[in-house]
Amino acid sequence: MKRIEREQARKYAFDWRDEPLLHVEAGESFEIETYDASTGYFQTSADKAIPSLRPGFHRTPPLANPIGGPVYLQGAEPGDAVVVTIEDILVDDYSWVAIGPRRGPLGESTRWPELSSNYTTKILRHTPGPSGTMRDGTVHFSDAISWPITPFVGTLGVCPDREVVTSLDGQGAWGGNLDIRDFAVGNRIWLPVYHPGALLYLGDVHASQGDTEFTGTAAETKATVRLRMEIVKRKKLTGVRIEKPESIIAIHADRPLEIAVETATVQLMDWLITEYNYTPTDAYCLVSTCPDFRIHVYQMCKIGKLSYVAGAELPRKYVGL
Repeated sequence: MKRIEREQARKYAFDWRDEPLLHVEAGESFEIETYDASTGYFQTSADKAIPSLRPGFHRTPPLANPIGGPVYLQGAEPGDAVVVTIEDILVDDYSWVAIGPRRGPLGESTRWPELSSNYTTKILRHTPGPSGTMRDGTVHFSDAISWPITPFVGTLGVCPDREVVTSLDGQGAWGGNLDIRDFAVGNRIWLPVYHPGALLYLGDVHASQGDTEFTGTAAETKATVRLRMEIVKRKKLTGVRIEKPESIIAIHADRPLEIAVETATVQLMDWLITEYNYTPTDAYCLVSTCPDFRIHVYQMCKIGKLSYVAGAELPRKYVGL
């Protein structure tokens, strides 16, 4: 199987000028071995998030959140869409979360001075599950608190049309650092194509994450991701879409949060109107009355230029009518 090795997965921008590391055919499975968001810096609780100690943090923006790619999909052309199916995510034996002064929304807290005066790194141990692997393993937050490993890809996208954007805070209709918990195994992610070959990048796997990623880091970990891509010819998209087995989700990143929520909802309505024969009136009324319509706030952390990421979700039982 074709693979991008971890040491190759150290790009820090979605750059259409990069030489592809892989060429794949539609439907061909391949793997990307990813670094964690610190490129391996955080290994023990003694490794603090002090910028002067972190390699690459003398750069502006800092070299953080590495990604692997680009992957060139044979036959993909501008104006097409690619559908990325995540087949497997196998995480490492630990993850980390790091807080400290001027990091996240409480990095200047006076109510809880320990959050704004001390750098703290928590190492979360992973243990295998019944399969003997981390696929059904457990994240140990402490000796008393644990939960199932629920991995997803935090940063995934294709090269945007004209810009070269960083993997740290680049976001758009093409993907980017979105930290969407539904970029998970078994789900299909739709992305627009702006360059020949689509030029896919991927990295920043999390072993688990709560809504909003409030501190700015979640359970950051290394991983091996297996995926495949398909092409939908002459399919223009205005944003990221997700197909889950039981639902569909439209995604938008923006500030303020209400704009992200409204735009994601409008994009879901457009999906219903253009592909599921809803009238604009019915689509508009549905999202306001259906008790199963949901808004997700995947990412809402105050870091750099990051926008807030919202998803508008509707169960499949309401589509295809």
